[in-house]
Amino acid sequence: LIHSFDKNGVPLNTTYIDVEDTKLHYYPISIGQYGLAIFHSWLKTHSEEKRAHFLRIADWFMNNRTDHTELGCYWLTDVPKPEYHVYQPWKSAFAQSRGISMLLRAWQLTEDDTYLKIATQALIPFTKDITTGGVSVDREKGATFYEEYVAECPTRVLDGFCLFGLYDYIRAVPEKKEPNGYALALRLFNEGVEGLTRQLPLFDMGFWPRFNRCDLPGYPQDDPCTIGYLRLIRQQLLILYRITGKEELRLFSEKFHHYDRIS
Repeated sequence: LIHSFDKNGVPLNTTYIDVEDTKLHYYPISIGQYGLAIFHSWLKTHSEEKRAHFLRIADWFMNNRTDHTELGCYWLTDVPKPEYHVYQPWKSAFAQSRGISMLLRAWQLTEDDTYLKIATQALIPFTKDITTGGVSVDREKGATFYEEYVAECPTRVLDGFCLFGLYDYIRAVPEKKEPNGYALALRLFNEGVEGLTRQLPLFDMGFWPRFNRCDLPGYPQDDPCTIGYLRLIRQQLLILYRITGKEELRLFSEKFHHYDRIS
């Protein structure tokens, strides 16, 4: 959906196909994805141009966050999601995850603790249910799930991406540097992995995975994912298995691989 770039090289997206009012907008998920790609280019080339471009994108996250007394900080996406009845700017655990990953790399590059401070604040929405302004659901059931699209009701898009920013925090930040942030990120990551593991069987239709499990009235019970998304989810589960050692994640990755055949 990336259409073009602003003067700082930050990507601009077009609207979704089912949105009538077409316009270019900043989409935090795409901005984070693109920023990480620039970072990987810098790792390969050590180009000063790539480094500067990456930091401009990281600074977009610094300058476009919303600060909140109880919710830490978060990034909003200002484009409707009609299928989920979302018509106001919305939060996303995926956007939070990408923001955290970007800011941590900016902190490592510059040693500017301001980036780390904001990345730590961005953990807080993961602790809150969508009913209280956060990005999680099902915590009270012991099956915490982080929402890519925060709507009035749980949408539960099958998305391991939301966990990777939390893991980046554990990986990158020494416990002695930020003990409270480290402990929170570790708890949130473990809760999210446990919740994903518990909910995975509910996404399995026996021949193909569901894209989501949406509670909105009238939404189809079975919304199968595309073949491309199946392959993406399979890789996500395999990466999470390698990080956590949870055998269930490997088994579902293999099961989804088995579904990926002509018959």
